[in-house]
Amino acid sequence: MTATRDWYDWHRPYDEEGSPLSRRLRLVQRHIAGFLDRRSDPALRVVSACAGQGRDLLGVLSERPDAGRVTGRLIEFDPRNAAVARAAAPDGITVVEADAGELRAYDGAVPADLVLFVGVFGNIVDADIRTTVAALPQLCAPAATVIWTRTREAPDLTPTLRGWFAEAGFVEEAFEAPDGVHFSVGVHRLTADPQPLGEGRLFTFVR
Repeated sequence: MTATRDWYDWHRPYDEEGSPLSRRLRLVQRHIAGFLDRRSDPALRVVSACAGQGRDLLGVLSERPDAGRVTGRLIEFDPRNAAVARAAAPDGITVVEADAGELRAYDGAVPADLVLFVGVFGNIVDADIRTTVAALPQLCAPAATVIWTRTREAPDLTPTLRGWFAEAGFVEEAFEAPDGVHFSVGVHRLTADPQPLGEGRLFTFVR
């Protein structure tokens, strides 16, 4: 994984009420909570790529009485962010320091019912986004949900990105692009057959 940004400091705007990052967090959390509300399964598995401090998933689980039915893995490259997430993670949620751009990082954590790609697609090149979306069925259980984010700064890739999800066998359940900000949040459900986990690199961070 290659990156020049300090991803620990990047999290600070989460604590600023009304910041675009805190608004995006609340929107992602709402979709995570909605997924858990819709799925009555006694056990659900989650995997989060480039999870940072895990505020999206962990924030939702901390407020739910049914959090115990959720297990999963948060994959984070920065050890400082991983430590923050690990301290907040409930039983059943593991945090690993690894490169989420490598498929081997998901070994033992998939197939998952909920796959989080939050804060990923805005930091990798377009070709890697397409490669990653095409590979997502390898991370998914049947009818899994993928929640993702992407900036809409020009040139806006989100229309093309949504088409790539369709090509990969997903149906769109939500796409939110709030006024006054550049971020967007997408929710897609796998309708094609899942695929076995392969090997290789999906993406490399360029920021």
